Amino acid sequence: MLKQYLQFKLSQKLSPQQIQLMKLIQLPTQAFEQRLKQELEENPALDTGKEEKGDEFDDLDNTHDEFDDSESIGSDEINVDDYLSDDEIPDYRTSVNNYSADDDEKSIPYASGTSFTQHLVNQLNTYRLNDEERDIAEFLVGSVDESGYIRRELSDIMDDLAFTQNVYTTEDKIEKVLGIVHQLDPAGVGARGLQECLSIQLSRKEQTPDIELALSIIDKAFDQFTKKHYKKLMSKFDVNELQLKDAIHEIERLNPKPGGSYSGNTRMIEHVVPDFAIKIVEGELELTLNGRNAPELHVSREYNNMLKGYKESKDKSKSQKDAVLFIKQKLDAAKWFIEAIKQRQQTLFVTMSSIMHYQKEFFLTGDERKLKPMILKDIADEIDMDVSTVSRVANSKYVDTPYGTKLIKEFFSESMTNDQGEEVSTREIKKILETVVEEENKKKPLTDEALAKILKEKGYPIARRTVAKYREQLDIPVARLRKEL
Repeated sequence: MLKQYLQFKLSQKLSPQQIQLMKLIQLPTQAFEQRLKQELEENPALDTGKEEKGDEFDDLDNTHDEFDDSESIGSDEINVDDYLSDDEIPDYRTSVNNYSADDDEKSIPYASGTSFTQHLVNQLNTYRLNDEERDIAEFLVGSVDESGYIRRELSDIMDDLAFTQNVYTTEDKIEKVLGIVHQLDPAGVGARGLQECLSIQLSRKEQTPDIELALSIIDKAFDQFTKKHYKKLMSKFDVNELQLKDAIHEIERLNPKPGGSYSGNTRMIEHVVPDFAIKIVEGELELTLNGRNAPELHVSREYNNMLKGYKESKDKSKSQKDAVLFIKQKLDAAKWFIEAIKQRQQTLFVTMSSIMHYQKEFFLTGDERKLKPMILKDIADEIDMDVSTVSRVANSKYVDTPYGTKLIKEFFSESMTNDQGEEVSTREIKKILETVVEEENKKKPLTDEALAKILKEKGYPIARRTVAKYREQLDIPVARLRKEL
């Protein structure tokens, strides 16, 4: 026998307006401008600039009342509840584009000139090649990546030539043509690895004793060179420290990415636009929100008047009803969008203001050692918002300070306790670690264990493995690779 049960269940569901707000909050200034432009294009009921008379929201609210008046529009003609249902709300798809135009530049800038590949092909015209050699050369040039390397095996290139170009050749012929590609500019292009790239560049230089030694090091002792086994190199080539130092200096002057230096590499140029600005005025911090985050928007009065015209019309055709449904949908969407932008402005300002006061000592002095330990929850508790909201504000947004433009999320860090029992920011420890490494004797760089000992003497008792973790986060190589002659 079937039994029926009544069950109550609580569930959370974000409204379309809340979803729209969350998406807007996480956008940085440039992406927000692009999102605003998209909304203005999609919703003709939304206008920019100042509204000369009245409050558009009041008028819109009055229009809602007129629609609810059953005498004006019968419930059998237009069902307002269905009209305002979730299905009728436009899909607010957020298009994040960090390369949008700024106030001065209205188009996305690109580097001009011929492409890197075409630059290389043009150089091939100066060589006398038969048809097969030219096909192979052009295919090799087409296989050069943006750094200037050919990172494919010759056997794979031989197979591709046969299948795609109908050119049946041998690895020896490809190797011969590759030698021609190695003669192209910039020097080192077409190399199959860093060692070959450096060797090509050195072989094209005037052969002085320093260059010859450098070339021998790259060709015959590349592994020892990369591991900085300088004593082994001096012994192997029977040179003194000064001679080795001059040879290494020649190697350091080479370009490990010959393709990256070519101006014809067409790539998009990114511009960072600060979302906030902090200034020091008479010893106090002053926070401002980038004006481009606060556009002047209002609901179109023309669309509002269309609703009034429908209400006053005696004869209401089906096409008029369909049109007024579209109009009211766009008006509601415009009102929601304007409200979301106002909430976005308020959320951004309140959150950044809390961060600014939390890190007041840093913003007044610019000393990173003054940064206090701060996690997302600290700010969320202070402004009574969710941690996810604070995370959205901090993500991909920048603040212009007297000490340069900073990424907001960089102000967040974990804490540890020093030898005096005080909580200090891990950023402070990393800054001290960075300073110690910069001041070390490069001939005898400090090991992680030695660095841990120095930090302990400065009042930061941290383990060697923690020093190694911080060093890697700072992109500082191990002691052996920091060694210099």
